[in-house]
Amino acid sequence: MIPEQFIPGATAVGIAFKDGVILGAEKRVSYGTYVVSRSGRKIFKISDRVGAACAGMVADMQILVREMQSLVKIRELELRRPMPPNSVAKLMSILLFERRFFPLITQVIIGGVDDKPSVYVLDPLGSVIPDEYSCVGSGTEIAIGVVEANYSPNMDEKSAKELLIKSIRSAIQRDAASGDGVDILTITKDSSKEESITF
Repeated sequence: MIPEQFIPGATAVGIAFKDGVILGAEKRVSYGTYVVSRSGRKIFKISDRVGAACAGMVADMQILVREMQSLVKIRELELRRPMPPNSVAKLMSILLFERRFFPLITQVIIGGVDDKPSVYVLDPLGSVIPDEYSCVGSGTEIAIGVVEANYSPNMDEKSAKELLIKSIRSAIQRDAASGDGVDILTITKDSSKEESITF
């Protein structure tokens, strides 16, 4: 059990829209009431068509993502085609479940595009839940309310981005462990782009 003063806070959101997925997470790294950094990175590209947004212990996130990037690259070289998001999510769930007796303290949203955009949420023990949108971290309760009230499966990229920023901004206003701006990763069939917004 992690002592309360070391429990990390975060807010990460993933939304599938008409042509792709958008992942976002705020930048603050905090352990309990202590702010460690105001420029932490919680979104990661796993491959050209798949990304991840995380909440939890930063070191655990980084270990998991680096291992995933390597394994996915090797598998894509073997298959000679991109690895689909559902396979990436399943592979990550296996890595998390293997460590179940000494788990990586991280919640993960996997988002990617194959035939259609898809979002998966994973817990520290490797459970995989497919969905159209998801929120993880200490700001989840606030962010999910905003997303659920405004989400539509036929949203365009601009509307999805606005909804993602609005949900994370709402969480930041009410969760002291979240803040200092948003990192965003947008993935479509044709491209992937990253951007950072400070507020």
